Parts: sequence; structure tokens; C-alpha cells
Amino acid sequence: MAVVVKYVVERNGVERMTFTTKKEADAYDKMLDIAESLEAMLEKVDVPLSEQQIESLALEIAKSKDDFMNVLKGAKEVPIKASSAKSKKEVSSVTDLKNTEEKAAS
Repeated sequence: MAVVVKYVVERNGVERMTFTTKKEADAYDKMLDIAESLEAMLEKVDVPLSEQQIESLALEIAKSKDDFMNVLKGAKEVPIKASSAKSKKEVSSVTDLKNTEEKAAS
């Protein structure tokens, strides 16, 4: 029998994601903290957005925070990243608990 260590990111009592390394779990937790702060900022914006739109927009900005920071610092062009290789690597070491729970409930 093998022993497997898993790092679970939990928010408001809900398990969000499981990772195989502490570094990945900490990075994801930090990204969620940033998204939460962005949601508070976006709620104050004078543009009519639904709660779902605010949440989605905040999460996407948090995921691409480095690109947004470069633009805010005055960068004229944001380099397009080859995300397919990185995404495949990330997917292999991450388990999306929400989708797993939905499948189990079916």
C-alpha cells in the first residue's frame, strides 16, 4: 500500500482543489486571495456587472495577474504565452474536486 500526500485548498468550508505539492497549493490559495480582493474592488466599479460576472472576472484577472501588472506598469504589448504545455502539466497534478463531486453525485 502506498502513502500519498495531498494538499487541499479549502475556502469557507468547501474543498476547492487538491494538489500534490505544497508549493502548488500555496500558489492556488494566494491566487484565490487575490481574486477575493479583486471582487471587492469590482463591486465598487460604476459598471453594471452581475455577481457571477464579478466573480469570473476577478478570478481571470487573478490567474493572469503578471500580465495585468505589466499592462498597468505601461507595457505596450503583453507576450502571448504558450499555455498548452503548461496547462497539460498543471492538469496532471491537480484534481478538481467540484467536478469530482458532481460526477459522484450523478
